[in-house]
Amino acid sequence: MFEKDEATLTSMGAQITTREIKQQPDLWEDTFKIYEDNLSAIEEFLAKARALGGERRTRVIFCGAGTSAYVSDTLVPYLRRVGDNEAFEFAPVATTDVVCAPLDYVRPEDPTVMVSFARSGNSPESVAAYERVGQVAKNLLYLNVTCAPEGKLAQQSKDDERALTLLIPRANDKGFAMTGSYSCMLLLSALIFDQASIEDKRAWVARAAKMGREVIAREPEIVSWLDRDFDRVTYLGSASLSGLAREAQLKILELCAGRIATSFDSSMGYRHGPKSFVNEKTLVFDFVSNGPYTRQYDLDILNEVKGDDIALATVGIQQRTGDDFEGENFSFDGDVLLPEVYLALPFVMFAQTISLNASIKVGNTPDTPSPTGTVNRVVKGVTIHPFSL
Repeated sequence: MFEKDEATLTSMGAQITTREIKQQPDLWEDTFKIYEDNLSAIEEFLAKARALGGERRTRVIFCGAGTSAYVSDTLVPYLRRVGDNEAFEFAPVATTDVVCAPLDYVRPEDPTVMVSFARSGNSPESVAAYERVGQVAKNLLYLNVTCAPEGKLAQQSKDDERALTLLIPRANDKGFAMTGSYSCMLLLSALIFDQASIEDKRAWVARAAKMGREVIAREPEIVSWLDRDFDRVTYLGSASLSGLAREAQLKILELCAGRIATSFDSSMGYRHGPKSFVNEKTLVFDFVSNGPYTRQYDLDILNEVKGDDIALATVGIQQRTGDDFEGENFSFDGDVLLPEVYLALPFVMFAQTISLNASIKVGNTPDTPSPTGTVNRVVKGVTIHPFSL
């Protein structure tokens, strides 16, 4: 798909999605520049966030719906290890949860930073969550990470002194599925809260971009797994890469309009019932952690599923460290080992490439994958009910 010309891709209904997957390494480099250009404003905001609670830790809730929620699920486990956990308590809270039950997820007395992830910022939940958290939290700051300058989320907060809005406009995907918007919002938020040096961050982004371009160059190798007679796909991972597994399975579900059955789980959790999903037509992919301790559990489940000799293919997606899955694998060099959130960037490109090509295989059009029109790029049909304390 990445080598096809624009006219051919347009005739396949895949021009937009293919371009948006392919451009991500460039967008990651752009996102790092956005981070650098806004560093003074970011540092000022973080200082206010640390001071918000006085002696108490400030609760930072990362909010989004669908893929934007999975940004949070991928990010938060990493930040609980490398973020400023003396000052902040990090938590993922989907907008779809906080809108329907605000007091279950936000406590009035907690000093709170609400980080909103939104591709367009126009979904009803994005706007309503901003309002509901504002109704509940007495001591509140907003950080908006969004891709649409004209979106409702960016517009409604532009005059709010409590809010900092950071825009990634080139990542405002026009295709149905979120691709670059997921990876760029994940990257920018990691850069903001990761306490690593800016030199390390720059090196990690450069390495992730190199690996992303390698995914593009190795597309035929990736697509070879789709030449088999499969009708099920499962994605696994641990910690942050478990959140990534959820996003990966959603991409194939969306772009194939449900014509391929999908599942996801953590590497360890898979044994506890969900492994029943595996049959002789199942492709099992595991995102392998670079953390030496956690990596053991990813390799354990890969070896177990391979040893069961039921799945059609059991594939490890990994950087090589010397302690690797030696069954079927898609491996990157391990010269610069990436922390999990930065590793998620090229890993998600692998999953997006699988989804794009699987969509074509089942006769779908990736740019407009919902044949009935009942699932939309921006969610419709949501009723937001009045709320009062």
